[in-house]
Amino acid sequence: MNGNGWAVEIRHLVKTFGSFVAVDNVSLQVPKGEIFGFLGPNGAGKSTTIRMLCGLLTPTSGEAYVNGLDVATQPEAIRKNLGYMSQKFSLYDDLTVEENIDFFAGMYGVARALRAERRQYVLELANLTGRHDTLTRTLSGGWKQRLALGCAILHDPPILFLDEPTSGVDPIARRAFWGFIHDLSDSGHTVFVSTHYMDEAEYCHRVALMYRGKVIALGTPAELKHGLDSHFLLNLNSADPLATMRAVENLPGVLDVAIFGRGLHVMVDDLDATGARIRQTLGDRNIAVESLERIAPSMEDVFVALIEAEERKAA
Repeated sequence: MNGNGWAVEIRHLVKTFGSFVAVDNVSLQVPKGEIFGFLGPNGAGKSTTIRMLCGLLTPTSGEAYVNGLDVATQPEAIRKNLGYMSQKFSLYDDLTVEENIDFFAGMYGVARALRAERRQYVLELANLTGRHDTLTRTLSGGWKQRLALGCAILHDPPILFLDEPTSGVDPIARRAFWGFIHDLSDSGHTVFVSTHYMDEAEYCHRVALMYRGKVIALGTPAELKHGLDSHFLLNLNSADPLATMRAVENLPGVLDVAIFGRGLHVMVDDLDATGARIRQTLGDRNIAVESLERIAPSMEDVFVALIEAEERKAA
């Protein structure tokens, strides 16, 4: 048993499928009670890592410990110490709300004497009191999401793994769901959550940005944004965003250009000189500039900049 007291500890973790490297030498530590975000595009290796941590996949090499237990040699013990919720919600559509709760209570080994109390807790958490006999398939995505979270914590596990839990639910349900996650963290639970929604990084205490199987950045959202302080981010709105992008992307001083909403986010190395160069170039091409102003970077800007840097390294 690993005795360092981390909720999750990973050392040089690797998972390969044939010649494909899904998880490439990942190392990180998560203290107890933290909301730890695993961010990255689909296929980055987030789900594969979480499945190894849950004892559902065996690592190819490296070590990982969950609540002090070794994922390679103690997967059964690990599964009793954690809750797991995937983007598919793991619910049975042909069962009622209450039947789903009772099924997972049995699966997680909740003592019979505690089941009524835990069932009531989940119904209240999911705001489904009075709807216990509703067929699960008739619930909206947001209600199913709450019910799935409740079923994952029936046995009050110290660590909760949420794999893309907000995928496919509306923004209001997503925000409410993060409220539940913070409540769990406040009560001492460790929450390890993966997402491809960059704005959700703001809800996490720390985040790891994962790309092509590797962790390319790790820190608090503020720390990761601070890493871009040597550059300047401009919001550029014009009459023709695509023509604007083509006109400015190769200008000296322009580090990156990405479409955001109706406009562009432009990363530059010199605010005044490059800003003037952008205005001059667009003026020469008769492209009207509606606005060009400095803005604070979002997590999406951070991630785009980091991926661009990785691509440049690879090239």
